[in-house]
Amino acid sequence: MKRMIALLLCLCFMLGGCTQNQVHTDENAGVKPEPSPAPLADDGSFDELALGLPALPELPREPDESAFWEAMYGKNEEEQNKLWDEFSAQQAAYYEAVRSLRGDGVDESLAGAFETYTLKTARQLFSGDAQKNVVYSPANLYLALCMLCEATDGDTRAQLLSLLGLEDVGQARTASNSLWRTLYNDSATDKTLLANSIWLNEQIDFKQDVVDKLANDYYASTFRSKMGEASTDAAIAAWINENTNYLLENAANGIQTDPDTLMMLISALYFKGTWADQFEDFLTREDVFTTADGKEQKLDFMHQNRRGNFFRGSSSDGLRFTLASLPFCDGASMWFLLPDEGETPDAQAVISELVRLTASHAEADGSGVEAGYGDIRWSLPKFDVDSDLDLIPALKSLGVTDVFAKDAADFSPLTDLDAVVSAIQHAARVKVDEEGCEAAAFTAISVTTTSCLPEKLPVIEMNLNRPFGFLITGTDGLPLFLGMVNTVSKS
Repeated sequence: MKRMIALLLCLCFMLGGCTQNQVHTDENAGVKPEPSPAPLADDGSFDELALGLPALPELPREPDESAFWEAMYGKNEEEQNKLWDEFSAQQAAYYEAVRSLRGDGVDESLAGAFETYTLKTARQLFSGDAQKNVVYSPANLYLALCMLCEATDGDTRAQLLSLLGLEDVGQARTASNSLWRTLYNDSATDKTLLANSIWLNEQIDFKQDVVDKLANDYYASTFRSKMGEASTDAAIAAWINENTNYLLENAANGIQTDPDTLMMLISALYFKGTWADQFEDFLTREDVFTTADGKEQKLDFMHQNRRGNFFRGSSSDGLRFTLASLPFCDGASMWFLLPDEGETPDAQAVISELVRLTASHAEADGSGVEAGYGDIRWSLPKFDVDSDLDLIPALKSLGVTDVFAKDAADFSPLTDLDAVVSAIQHAARVKVDEEGCEAAAFTAISVTTTSCLPEKLPVIEMNLNRPFGFLITGTDGLPLFLGMVNTVSKS
């Protein structure tokens, strides 16, 4: 079960500094509005808006094996032995740091809850147009919804926790931290990079405790800006693009805030995996792909023969299929479930079997699936698929309703203003070629206030450079001195 999270990264087409957040606070533990930051740069940079950056766990850089072998060339035996010892020590230090970061990994109860959550959400998201591609990152949405739990309370929070399979917000913090440490990878060949952020309306007071928890337990960067401004939207897009390697520019650039936007919670995930056995370019050739509606498309297909495990069987819905995986260099895998010729696959049945079988390590479990080992002849089309999804309908169908309702949403941990979630956007993209898989996802949760925002106070100039009057009153309010100043020169 502990391997399920890594497997789901590519299965569902999913696809880092050490200071506390420093924000302006007062004795009432509220995050106070700051003076307007310096104007954004033309490129929409977001650094000027940062109130604080999270303290991320650090890993040493993985030693470069190709550079090592290059350095070994032409050296004598003594020099080679020295280089080998240095390289081995660097490798040992790197893998020990990775083991320390992972800790005990994801425990069995969380893995089971995550599997159930994945099945629930996937069945909703894959129940629509059978002709349409859907790309979805369960892990990315899970982290975003855990952050949203911190900002809510009462029945609003309870509905979110129920969907996530968690008992309380403390479990949400533990689960998010465990997922982050289990998934995070920044090796020489493969990457799984996660980033979270919270964007606050500069006109609103926020409760410091929630902001601190998001920074410390969810590694969330904190920004403050004027909502409804093009510069703010550009900064949000720039943050997303930087943390998804620009794979989702169109979706990121389409995000818009408005003056009533209380905050935005954003979670981003970037994945890059290099095939353990890469496909040879010269074996790639054009062939025909038949779409769900029977149309033929000419695509470039990659070819490879490799020995490995495969699984054949049928689902509870009667879908007959073959299941096999391609490994990446750092241990992740990309699983493919291929319905038998002549089958009319239902997306929900395909996704359900993928989640169920990979969660159980794709074992022959007596449910109609048999395991085998053989020479697998891969013909895999190069593809680039993406989705930009509105998740509100799906979440409402799954029982998360109060957070969207004006008379029910409880954001009291975050603010004293009434607020609702007005949008949850989930964008994801996956690219597959001869070298491997590159993928990214982000979830953007917009929280809008339903209370009247405080009016912007006028700026009054009191430059006493001309005649003025004054009045001094005592503690009882009675006038003590009253005067008119027409000149300030001594007589």
